[in-house]
Amino acid sequence: MAPTTIGALALCVVSASVFGQAHRPARSPEQPESRATLGVRNEFLRAGSEALLAEQYDEGIRLTKLGLELATAPRDRAVALSNLCAGHAAKDEPDIAIGYCTESLAINEENWRAYSNRAYAYYLKRMFDEADRDLDRALSINPKARQMPRIRGMMNERRLRGRVTIEEHQ
Repeated sequence: MAPTTIGALALCVVSASVFGQAHRPARSPEQPESRATLGVRNEFLRAGSEALLAEQYDEGIRLTKLGLELATAPRDRAVALSNLCAGHAAKDEPDIAIGYCTESLAINEENWRAYSNRAYAYYLKRMFDEADRDLDRALSINPKARQMPRIRGMMNERRLRGRVTIEEHQ
């Protein structure tokens, strides 16, 4: 059960990271739905996001790194780094993930997705105090973010698992 839960959460973290990070202008009711992704000028970053959402983590990381080389706007760089963090966290590579999230937060300290992704990476390393701090910060920025309670619940479950003592009944 644990691998399924962790895999689902990893996808949640990646989805939260890549969804909505491209700047999309609000669509008016009379404006038709467009299939084009508006506001994403860097095709590598867009393709990397799509690959990460499709759980093709290696390809998503590769494309995002190519896009990062071309990204000049601080916002694009921060988003790309957060997505790299999410991809590496999903691959169960928390040390690499933490580095990318920290770099993203150095550019934009209000990026709740980077805090959420880094919290998940800390969770993977069983660094629960650090994960709690990042979750608290992410929730202070975006109290409606759905994945934070799930990460906190997983942390609480893992914390308790090591402390449970089972006695035999005779």
